Amino acid sequence: QLQLVESGGGLVQPGGSLRLSCVTSRYTLDRVAIGWFRQAPGKEREGVLCISSSGVRANYVDSVKGRFAISKDNAKNTVYLQMNSLKPEDTAVYYCAARDAYCSGTYQRYDYWGQGTQVTVSS
Repeated sequence: QLQLVESGGGLVQPGGSLRLSCVTSRYTLDRVAIGWFRQAPGKEREGVLCISSSGVRANYVDSVKGRFAISKDNAKNTVYLQMNSLKPEDTAVYYCAARDAYCSGTYQRYDYWGQGTQVTVSS
C-alpha cells in the first residue's frame, strides 16, 4: 500500500506563496505519477498539476499557469507544489495522489491519496 502525506498548507494573504510537499512511501517516484488535486467547498475535485514517473509535467487548470509549478526530488521521495501569486479562488483542500507512471487529470484514475492539506487565501 502506497502512502502519501501532504504538508505545507495554511493561511496566506492574496499575492503570497506557499509550497506544498507530498512524501511517498514504499514506491520510488521513478515508478509512479503524482498529481496535485484541489477541492473547494461545494465543488468537484479538480486536477491541478501532475508529474509523471519520467518527469513529464502536465497542467490541467489554466488559471494556475505561470503561478504554480510542480517538481520532485526522487532521492527524498517528495513532490512539491510551489504556489505563487495566490488568489482567494485558490482556496481549497489540496491533495496529492499517485497512479502508475503516466499523468491524468481525472481523479478517478488515481489509486492512492493523501489526507489533504487546507490552503486558505484571504486577507
